[in-house]
Amino acid sequence: MELSTKQQYRSELGVVSEVLQIIMDCGMQGAIISSIARRANLSHFTAMEKCQKLIEFGLMESRADKRSRSFVITEKGIKFHQEIQKFIEIAQEIKIRY
Repeated sequence: MELSTKQQYRSELGVVSEVLQIIMDCGMQGAIISSIARRANLSHFTAMEKCQKLIEFGLMESRADKRSRSFVITEKGIKFHQEIQKFIEIAQEIKIRY
């Protein structure tokens, strides 16, 4: 999702969309929380909160190995992200804030 440099405020939907995009970009190996937090410009706590919410709704999974925990998007998460992107495009076209 592209954000203009002037846009300071991000909606919950915008943040969730960005987190899902980051995780999708990382592919099947997934992304660790510090990477998600850094790329989405979120605090560690907020990133964990968003990830936990997405896991609860089946949009992503958490995978642990000996050293770390990574997050991977599910098929349901990919479909949800695609629908969010359609909504955002329409919202931008008709100039409503999402």
